[in-house]
Amino acid sequence: MFEIGNSLREARLRQQLEFPELEQATKIRSRYLRALEDEQFEALPAETYVKGFLRAYAEYLGLDGQLYVDEYNSRYVVGEDEPVARPRRSNAGGTHRRVESRVVLAALAGIVAVTALVIAAWKFGGSNNPQTIPNAGTISVGKHRRSHPVSNHLVLKAVNGGSRLAVYRNSASGALLYAGTLEPGKQAVSLWGKRMWVVAGAPRHLQATLNGTRLAFPEGRAVVVTRSGFKRVRTAG
Repeated sequence: MFEIGNSLREARLRQQLEFPELEQATKIRSRYLRALEDEQFEALPAETYVKGFLRAYAEYLGLDGQLYVDEYNSRYVVGEDEPVARPRRSNAGGTHRRVESRVVLAALAGIVAVTALVIAAWKFGGSNNPQTIPNAGTISVGKHRRSHPVSNHLVLKAVNGGSRLAVYRNSASGALLYAGTLEPGKQAVSLWGKRMWVVAGAPRHLQATLNGTRLAFPEGRAVVVTRSGFKRVRTAG
């Protein structure tokens, strides 16, 4: 078990992200993001929103969204799945018709439920535009690029060994975006910037994704990241 809210907050603060920027990028209102960090899940319109927002927010921060949904389910969801009795084989014709009727009713009930959730979120948010539930999978990298029109999205993850890492904005003398050690099996680092300067202690252990495309991280202590890819930089000493 781990603390869902504190883990999200630490990841956000480590990347120096503010709620207005996150709201634009994830399409989730700031007050819902704060509620997730405070574990005030009752502040969200419905349980469906909690899971969708939780997965989307975690994955935007470079975390494992499914891990956070599983943790939420284990702590807050009870008796979610009920066994469904199978129809008997006798009276096959009548049973088949009853099953078809149930399927139609279930489909109609699902449509009504989804419509009700959208209307509830619209009224709950007090906005003219209804809040949409994020995709149950990963957040589209395309959305991120539209939210950050001049930025690149870099995700770094350690595999087969750890690597000390320092990432600066623009150049080695720029603002420090991240400093720490990445370990295999731990969370990845998600970074935004038009131009980034990466110093890695063991670059062979890094798995890199730039703007949604997996790329080989070059050998060398210093690497410049731009929209065109990675460029190795010669450093003194």
